[in-house]
Amino acid sequence: MTQNKKTALNSTRNSDYTQWYLDVISAADLAEHSSTRGAMILKPWGYALWERCQKILDEAFKKTGHQNVYFPLLIPLKMFAKEAQHIDGFAKECAVVTHHRLSKNADGQLVPDGELEEPYVIRPTSEMIIGEAFSRWVDSYRDLPILINQWANVMRWEMRTRLFLRTSEILWQEGHTAHATAKEAREETLLMLSVYENFIEKTLNIPVITGMKPMIERFPGAEETYTLEVMTQNQKALQAGTSHFMGQNFAKACDIQFTSAAGQKEFAWTTSWGMTTRLIGALIMVHADDCGLVLPAPLAPYHVVILPILKNRDSDAIVLKKAQEIQEEIESLFFEKEPIRVHIDRRDIRGGDKNWQWIKKGVPLRIEIGEKEIEMGTCSLSIRYKDRDPLTRMSYSLSDFYANIQSILADQTRHMWDMAANYRQKALYDVQSYDELKKAIQQQNDSEEKAPGFFSCFLADTPELEAHLKALNVTARCLPMNALAEKGVCIITGQPDSPKMILAKAY
Repeated sequence: MTQNKKTALNSTRNSDYTQWYLDVISAADLAEHSSTRGAMILKPWGYALWERCQKILDEAFKKTGHQNVYFPLLIPLKMFAKEAQHIDGFAKECAVVTHHRLSKNADGQLVPDGELEEPYVIRPTSEMIIGEAFSRWVDSYRDLPILINQWANVMRWEMRTRLFLRTSEILWQEGHTAHATAKEAREETLLMLSVYENFIEKTLNIPVITGMKPMIERFPGAEETYTLEVMTQNQKALQAGTSHFMGQNFAKACDIQFTSAAGQKEFAWTTSWGMTTRLIGALIMVHADDCGLVLPAPLAPYHVVILPILKNRDSDAIVLKKAQEIQEEIESLFFEKEPIRVHIDRRDIRGGDKNWQWIKKGVPLRIEIGEKEIEMGTCSLSIRYKDRDPLTRMSYSLSDFYANIQSILADQTRHMWDMAANYRQKALYDVQSYDELKKAIQQQNDSEEKAPGFFSCFLADTPELEAHLKALNVTARCLPMNALAEKGVCIITGQPDSPKMILAKAY
């Protein structure tokens, strides 16, 4: 990958990818570790990115007929016991509340007191408590479908955590639906997969591979799990979201029954689907460079930041007034059906420091305006392109800038997509034999900073696959949707009619 002539971070992608990732988060002031084990504090700029994700996804969910709800954080332990495979999948990650008050011991230290009659699990996911509610809400086929979503947090007691990618507390959305037929539930599962795909590719500008998870990677209790796989800049895979067809497993566990049009009692068919703040981790790992974050215009909290050049003179008031006029003019314009978002940075700090702070935050466009620009009727424009010198400036007449701002933002966004798509294409390989796969993986197996890429090959979808892949130090990411009909001979076992799979090292 091309390096900037100027870099703002202490590490680079090529020298130390893990530290570079953390440096981007710190430089962009997105988040920091909390005193709560494994949890993170989302700082204003990081939370602003999550708010943009929420806004765009929430509108998409509502357009497809879903309504928002909220369910309790604490789930009675007995609920989890109803679906054996589900609890087996989450048992080691569950945080459990066992007491309801604190008291002081003989040494004056606060200790848990008042043991609960029944423990509560802090939700790792909400299938069981929502399923229990569905069992009360559904009586007739006329009550179906139920289409709900909740924006919430979940707790998964992870042993190894990393900001945004894997934390003990996660902000997310989880959709849950119930249907009268398997056909409707499967259509819902794929519909929400397409909503996710559209969001990631059109808003985050990240190319994804959508596909079905092999049986060893399915969500606990699901019949089918669909995923969206992202390639990071060190050629590892990152799961960006999932959509699950649950069949009737959770309906039977939670007794979600309805009377059909024929008067028969039947179990409902359910789905669930979710995305998390991991999306911001994906954004960093795909688009950031050695100067910090780079934001696609559709996601950016601000499309444009105006930097008034202030010199503590009487003319400063004139400069600020002009900045305000420019802001109002730009905000009257639209980009992708939204008013262009503008911020004036009025802080009393050095211009160079201010400029670099916004470079690190990844804002698409920066405008500098001072006495000279006012006299000439111009502005000094910098565009945040990945792997280009972020200090490059262009002089625009204000009228030309107003006329061209939409095309400038579109070009910045298209450049990000092209770079990510080209990078992935160069590291996506078709392999025809086990020896070829093994050799390709081992070429970089001793590198912690860079993985060998994505590999496409025919493999038998059996429980034994996990052991074979563990020996290669890769995982099965998905059976790609555009190749589900393709069948071939398994390159490991020789089994015919095996599906095509994508393999990779993964986060």
